[in-house]
Amino acid sequence: MYFVLGTIVLLLAGCGARRSQAYYAAPSKVLSANYDGSYVIRVQVRARNAAIAFTDGQRKAVQEVIFDGVSAGSNGIADLKPLCFDRNAREKHEDYFNAFFRDGGEWTKYASLHDKRTATTTYERDGRQMIENVTVSVDRAALKKKLQADGIIPMEGRY
Repeated sequence: MYFVLGTIVLLLAGCGARRSQAYYAAPSKVLSANYDGSYVIRVQVRARNAAIAFTDGQRKAVQEVIFDGVSAGSNGIADLKPLCFDRNAREKHEDYFNAFFRDGGEWTKYASLHDKRTATTTYERDGRQMIENVTVSVDRAALKKKLQADGIIPMEGRY
């Protein structure tokens, strides 16, 4: 009898346990460099559907090019250093970057999915969201010129 009661208690105690839904994003990687100053970058994002994932992936790639830099892939391309070396740039220019990264903002001019092929996007579902690896092309040279013209980063040779 004690065995049966002990088994029931253990089963009921285990019913309320939740599994950890930890998510560790894979770091973004530079896949290739183009002669026009653009780079193809692989980013990983979480989203409810593919359309949101593609938009978030493009925005994330532009943010990483500006603020964080992107690590090199396994193809011999060097790491991309961030365009903005000032660690407080997001706070100093908060209004500028809020407007720049809003939905449909200026950032859309510098990122595209035109290098997208059927095998370049992979995803897996975990409950309500999907984890998607998106391949994005970022025009780093044009983005650098824009940030210099707007006074966010210094012009070449002026520090």
